[in-house]
Amino acid sequence: MDKSHDKFFWHPTEELKNNSNLARFLASHQLADYDELLAKADSDPQWFWSECIKTLDMQFYEPPTKVMDLSKGIEWPQWCVGGKTNFALNCLDKHKGTPVWDKTVIEWEGEDGARRAWTLGHLNEETCKAANALRALGLGKGDCIGIYMPMIPETAAAFLAVTKIGGIVIPLFSGFGTSPISVRLNDGKAKAVFTADGTYRRGSVVPLKDTISEAAKEIPSLEHIITFKRMGNDVIWEEGRDHWWHDIVSSQSAEAETEVLNASDPMMLAYTSGTSGMPKGTVSSQISLILKGLSDLSLLMDFNSDDKLLWMSDFGWIVGPMAIGVTCYFGATFVMTEGTPNYPDAGRIWRLIDDYKITYMGIAPTIARMYMSAPPETYQQHDVSSLRMTLSTGEPWTPDAWIWLMENICKGKAPILNYSGGTEISGGILGTTPLHSLKPCSFGGPLPGMGVDIVDDDVNTVEVGKVGELIMRKTSPGLTIGLWNNPDKYIESYWSYFPGVWRQGDWASRDADGCYYISGRSDDTLKISGKRTGPAEIEGLLMQTTKLADCAVVGIPDDKTGSAIVCVCIPKPGIEVNDALKAELSEIVVKGHGKSFLPKRIYFVEDLPRTNNLKIMRRVIKAAICGKNPGDLSSLVNPETVEYLIEIADL
Repeated sequence: MDKSHDKFFWHPTEELKNNSNLARFLASHQLADYDELLAKADSDPQWFWSECIKTLDMQFYEPPTKVMDLSKGIEWPQWCVGGKTNFALNCLDKHKGTPVWDKTVIEWEGEDGARRAWTLGHLNEETCKAANALRALGLGKGDCIGIYMPMIPETAAAFLAVTKIGGIVIPLFSGFGTSPISVRLNDGKAKAVFTADGTYRRGSVVPLKDTISEAAKEIPSLEHIITFKRMGNDVIWEEGRDHWWHDIVSSQSAEAETEVLNASDPMMLAYTSGTSGMPKGTVSSQISLILKGLSDLSLLMDFNSDDKLLWMSDFGWIVGPMAIGVTCYFGATFVMTEGTPNYPDAGRIWRLIDDYKITYMGIAPTIARMYMSAPPETYQQHDVSSLRMTLSTGEPWTPDAWIWLMENICKGKAPILNYSGGTEISGGILGTTPLHSLKPCSFGGPLPGMGVDIVDDDVNTVEVGKVGELIMRKTSPGLTIGLWNNPDKYIESYWSYFPGVWRQGDWASRDADGCYYISGRSDDTLKISGKRTGPAEIEGLLMQTTKLADCAVVGIPDDKTGSAIVCVCIPKPGIEVNDALKAELSEIVVKGHGKSFLPKRIYFVEDLPRTNNLKIMRRVIKAAICGKNPGDLSSLVNPETVEYLIEIADL
């Protein structure tokens, strides 16, 4: 393995390549390699998605007459036309009578150490009971139903129950306050919501039921709240509206019919935070997550039925539904966890790999950066040799963090499958497969069938080594079906910047060896004296000083250079914050990028604004420093950091 950042660091073994799902797919279609697949899929997307349906063995009550119909324009594709199906059919019903039925698909661990395990058959029973409870309340096809729950097994049952009756799931982050809940449930005119009395978060009890009760005052459509008793804490209660899970769900029959739906019928209404105003309501169909997200994970990134998945997140983000879906669909096991990666024990995420013999791990780069500054025994005391694949998503890597993870956790064996897309795509736009050799931070390349390209302002493909906008010239079955009740906003957000072309909102580049890189979000990217640079590049330099636990870099307006660098840093414990430290940080940035990148300001803080999966919100940092409205903060787990940034910027 070569430790330089511009050379290949890891190569797949012949055994890994030959035994991969992708290698079998290529061989079955007489394709020489991934590049040949990419060319064929992009030139004939209908062929590719049809073959994905066959390979995934997707189940339909009535098969589609046409896989892809673009008669309404590329912005409004129709998928699996004439097909009748249900997400729950593919995740539960198809496994009845098979050996998978008695297999453990959920192993759960609470923050307090409590453990439970559910077989697929038991998950089906709980799903049917919850579906019957919803129907008993008069709920059914087309009704929006919120899920405001911690990551517990009942959350999976609630999710699949809503899909089973033909309802539309609205995932809600379990850290939301009343305002973001009411905004989302009002937009969907939700009639019901599943919740829990409370959950643990870093040793404290979060009163979920009371939060939803307060939010309900502003949600006129909300008729029912179904509450699972997780903690036993006192809750606000309103007779007629409120129902205990153990009363209304547990007493129901363990058998329930699955609603027969059009493949294009909505399955999930998931909101993404914008820089200002109303969050965007993205719409997944019954087949979106399966045909796009699950084919990404299985066909391209080698997820299998014998895998044990650990992907610590919240149901409120796309990761939650995707993790439940992929494990149930393929009959694998999801190690579901309540709480955070580093509590109650500092190395909890590594201990979970050891205890449950995790084979497939999802991780955000920020988690690796966090553990780089931790004592080595935090991770060295745990056996992580069971890992065979590591799926990385959330934000760009820094080279040192990538190398740290590869050496200390992946042990040079498990590839880091870099993956980037979003809620709007139900999967990825760039990805990595077991066939790709890896450089630090690299992606293997575009994912098939989507016409992925990197372009300049005239939509021309940029040269090798140049940074440009990441776009799709084709459509995909995972793309959101517009935005909920807002078709104009959908076109404006994704299709108007380059008419007829999907703009992802990421800056990307590719090198002479065919490796791809994401520099950051378009809104985050720095353009200093005409040179475009991603925040991760400068953050990587700052972290090389070994003086910081973490950092974020943003650009602010500057009369001379157009933009100027501001560094917001978390010093390691014991590091003295003084002018000498600022000078050292400034020097390494200038040495790496030139004098025009001399930081205009360097701030030291105790923490950075983060989402539940520890993703740093740079747009929020930039807005706070510039004295502007930071927009929707509902996804933050630590909104108090924003107030502190505003204060130090004022000073």
